[in-house]
Amino acid sequence: MNAVLPQPVIEDAAAPLNVARITLAHFRNYDELRLECGAAPVVLTGMNGSGKTNLLEAISLLVPGHGLRRAALGDLQNHKKKESWAVAVELRTEMGPLTIGTGRDAEAASDDGERRVVHIGGKVPRGQSALAEHVAMAWITPDMDRLLAEGASARRKFLDRLVYSFDPAHGARVQRYEKAMRERLRLLRDGVADAAWLSALEDEMAQTAVAIAAARRHMIQHLRSSIAEGGDAFPRADIEVRGTAEDMLADLPALPVEDALRAAFARARGEDAQSGTCAVGAHRSDLRVTHRAKQCPADLCSTGEQKALLIALMLAYVRLLARQRRMTPLFLLDDIAAHLDEYRRVALFEEIASLGIQAWLTGTERESFNGLEARFFTLENGKIV
Repeated sequence: MNAVLPQPVIEDAAAPLNVARITLAHFRNYDELRLECGAAPVVLTGMNGSGKTNLLEAISLLVPGHGLRRAALGDLQNHKKKESWAVAVELRTEMGPLTIGTGRDAEAASDDGERRVVHIGGKVPRGQSALAEHVAMAWITPDMDRLLAEGASARRKFLDRLVYSFDPAHGARVQRYEKAMRERLRLLRDGVADAAWLSALEDEMAQTAVAIAAARRHMIQHLRSSIAEGGDAFPRADIEVRGTAEDMLADLPALPVEDALRAAFARARGEDAQSGTCAVGAHRSDLRVTHRAKQCPADLCSTGEQKALLIALMLAYVRLLARQRRMTPLFLLDDIAAHLDEYRRVALFEEIASLGIQAWLTGTERESFNGLEARFFTLENGKIV
């Protein structure tokens, strides 16, 4: 294990949720690592390639999904090691200490399979979705810089991830919807004229689409309130989710919207059979963001304005999590300070302090984090130096 250098004691308010210790084995460029933390924010500095983002990625596996890089399980493996990678984290929560472990299943890996195992408090949950019941998390990475300018698919997935932390069942709904949609398209492509089968799949799609759309609309409403609480350092955003189901739910109860969707799916069978896609549904929705002061759609804003809007959105989301969840979220900020002027850096650090959250920040220079009370660690080639 790498030696952990003693860190200065920081007198900060204990965050309801924080990483007390994290241990990595054979993960990315790490052989083995154990990092002891307190409740304060953590800053990781070092040259590019030292393993800063890899450590954030390991923490991001405490919530359902594929982490902040959305990488395949095999890509997380340190290929110099035969043993499968593993991550173990000891959390401090309002309910007391909790240990979460995750890793690549060794037997599945030997069969060229991809299966992630999870342990929560020493027990194996039914699925990854159980993680969302214990950990709330948000992150900003350089790959997200152009999120607001990309296509609807990226923004929709981004919105759905925000919903997961408030509604752990949302991910299962999305998966059910997509499974039914794929099966319907397969039948249409194969020319299977089984009206009862198609109707059953379209019924499943209609019901889950309305539930998905309602959860998205609920999230947007709460985010709007949280955005209104923000300061002036970052631009305020006007946000809305637009889609067939979302638009109808603005004026109609759920059951008439389900009926309308079933009818739309049935009418589109011929068109969908030819195109190989579904013309309408929850998979077509879009998160639209507008720079309020300039009344300019985010995708037409400058790159710097898009970055500032994204940070403003994520800060609003973190405020919302801190207020409505039983635990405050972990906030991962990869290479964030280098792209902000001093005024916005200070504003970001003050927001982190006022929320009392454990943020994890990375950068190449320690001076970029002047003014932030935190524990600092320097990384080099997967080791603490």
